[in-house]
Amino acid sequence: MPIPQARGLTPEQVARRLKLRDLSILAAAVECGSMARAAARLAMSQPAVSESIANLEAALGVRLVDRSPRGIGATAHAQALLRRTRAVFDELHQAVREVRLVDEPSAGEVRVAAGDTTAAGLLPAAIDRLSRRHPGIGVRVVQASPEGTDFRELRARSVDIALARLSGAFAQDDLDVEALFDDPHWVVVGARSPWTRRRRVALADLAGEPWLLASNRVVRELIAEAFAACGLPMPREAVTASSILLRNHLLATGRFVTVLPASKSPEFSIGPTTRRPWRASALAHAAFVHSAPPGAKGG
Repeated sequence: MPIPQARGLTPEQVARRLKLRDLSILAAAVECGSMARAAARLAMSQPAVSESIANLEAALGVRLVDRSPRGIGATAHAQALLRRTRAVFDELHQAVREVRLVDEPSAGEVRVAAGDTTAAGLLPAAIDRLSRRHPGIGVRVVQASPEGTDFRELRARSVDIALARLSGAFAQDDLDVEALFDDPHWVVVGARSPWTRRRRVALADLAGEPWLLASNRVVRELIAEAFAACGLPMPREAVTASSILLRNHLLATGRFVTVLPASKSPEFSIGPTTRRPWRASALAHAAFVHSAPPGAKGG
C-alpha cells in the first residue's frame, strides 16, 4: 500500500501531526522486532499498534517499518526518527523530575555509568561525599560496557553521565568530556608473589610472567605502549576479565601480574602489593562524559 506523501507541509506542521503515543509505540515495535510482541508488552491489540505506526507513516509521508515473515525492521527513516525520539522522551522525563524538584529542591536522582575498576575505586568516595552533602539525592550506578569507549548507555540516554578512562585526545560531537585528573597505572602482584621479595623489578623481568588483563581497550593500549617503549612485545594474556573482583581473587594466589590505576587504592584489593608505577606517553585520564546539548561540539 503506498504511503500518502505529506507534501507542502512545513516541518512545524508535520510535527503538530505527530503524537508522543505513536512514537512510543513505534519504538517498542522496533525494539521487539514484532508488532505482536510490542502489543503484548504495551497491553494493547496488534491492530492498534499497526494503526499507530500507519498514522506516523501518513504524517511523515515515508515508510517506517519493513515487514517480513520473521517480523519487522526499522527503515532508515525510522532509525533517524527514533534517534531524535529518544532525546525527546529523555527531555520529557527530565522535565517531570524537575517539576517534582520544585517542591523538593534537595531531592533527585543522578544516573552514572561506570566500569568495574572505576566503580571499585574512585566512584565510592564520590558517592559518599555526595550523599553526605545532599542526602536527598539518589544515585543509580549502571555497569558500563567494559570493552571500549562507545558510551552506549549514555547515547541511549539511560544514564546522565559516564565515568570513564580515556587516553589521549577524545572528541565526539554528541558528547561533552571533562577530564578530572591523570591516572597513572601501577604494576601489581599478589602479596604471595615471589616478586614482592625483589627490591628492583624491571618491566622486562615480568615479560614472561602470566598476565591478568582487563577487557578495557584503553588500559590494554597503555600496557602495549609501555612494553613497546622497552622494545618488548605485549605480554602473554593468561586471563582476560572485566570483573575487578575476579582479578583480585586471582592476584591473591600470587601467580599473576596485572596493572591497576593509582585511583584504585590497594586497600580495596585482596592482598596485592603495588610496585613502582610506569607511565606511558599517553596517560589514562579519568573523565566525566555526558551528552552534549543539541548543536554543541564535544570537548
